[in-house]
Amino acid sequence: MRTIMVGSRQSALALTQTGQVIADLERLCAEHGFAFKFEVKKIVTKGDRILDVTLSKVGGKGLFVKEIEQAMLDGEIDMAVHSMKDMPSELPDGLINGAVPRRIDPRDCLITRGGQRLAGLPQGAKVGTSSLRRSSQLAALRPDLDIQPVRGNIDSRLKKLESGEYDAILLAAAGLTRMGWQDRVTEYLPPQDCLPAVGQGALGIECREEDSELRKLLLLYNDEDTALTVAAERRFLSVLNGGCQVPIGAFATLAAEGIASGAGEGERSLTLTGMVGTPDGARILKETRTGTDPVTLGEQVAEALIAKGAESILSQLRG
Repeated sequence: MRTIMVGSRQSALALTQTGQVIADLERLCAEHGFAFKFEVKKIVTKGDRILDVTLSKVGGKGLFVKEIEQAMLDGEIDMAVHSMKDMPSELPDGLINGAVPRRIDPRDCLITRGGQRLAGLPQGAKVGTSSLRRSSQLAALRPDLDIQPVRGNIDSRLKKLESGEYDAILLAAAGLTRMGWQDRVTEYLPPQDCLPAVGQGALGIECREEDSELRKLLLLYNDEDTALTVAAERRFLSVLNGGCQVPIGAFATLAAEGIASGAGEGERSLTLTGMVGTPDGARILKETRTGTDPVTLGEQVAEALIAKGAESILSQLRG
């Protein structure tokens, strides 16, 4: 029996979602006759080590995956479970996304100490978020709020809220769902108000391209609908050369069936909305397009935003 070493960050969320994936893969092994067992190797990433500055100031791509990917290339681990929103749009040579499991709730959510929804927060309320994307869209919705950075894992951010450091915090709903903490959510923000991060709510199961044996198992775990929507979002991000340092969001949905507007037999219609904004929320650019090819669609939405001036926003932020 082959032992599959699974790399994971050490946070409670990372270990929880890694454990959930392993449980799913163990069921598939039993159903399809794969002789695998799984062990977890904890790895500390740059994003985990540097907690005293915002992600946008840490710099570089792959803040939460680079060390894990290197361990995979070095043969120390065989696969890794990532939050898709943490994965750079381009993977290192020799590594691939072996599976994209079914996506769960992609939305952002608000958690408040007093139970107020976003519209009910008092003027000047202190709201914490580690994301430029969230702070940009929140500032556009409520410019009167005091938006401040907050770093740390989900549990540590919740403790900062409870201790009174913040009146509210913004988090990804998916992380709370995977931890079983949905009861903490005060309000879910609809995508039209706060567009999610690329791949938010989805996982990426990364492995070596040459590992054909493991890839056969992961192929059974792949959710085609999620893979299509995430592919459109990630191509959008790649064209814009985005990352944690810039306020970029995207969300794709898939029609239940192919529709008359160009979708051929067996094709599915995708709708992708992308956004680029200034950190202060003074300028939010959005574009929505529909198509059947996720790569082409991602490129079209990115190019439309570039035509609207997105590149000038992004270049200033990168500078």
